[in-house]
Amino acid sequence: MLIHTVFFWLKPELTAAQRAEFRRGVESLAAIKHAAEVHVGAPAVTPDRPVVDKTFAVGLTVICRDLAAHEAYQVDPIHLAFVARFNRYWTRVQIYDAE
Repeated sequence: MLIHTVFFWLKPELTAAQRAEFRRGVESLAAIKHAAEVHVGAPAVTPDRPVVDKTFAVGLTVICRDLAAHEAYQVDPIHLAFVARFNRYWTRVQIYDAE
């Protein structure tokens, strides 16, 4: 199993409509057949602690059954279209992959 976790920091000047459009775009990644599970969320309303980073706007976790599925996910047309359409919306992307 491979866990692909992505955090997006969006441009502050985006409108509420653009932020909602971005969120729908992230959620559309669930249609990629190589993703066994997809979870999308915003920072949780948990108590502040020094080790918790709540500065991101949207978080994405994709569970793939193996490295081959992850690699196929990366080049899937849905993923490539998402990046092409929305890369101008973010100021930063941070990815963590775990096995």
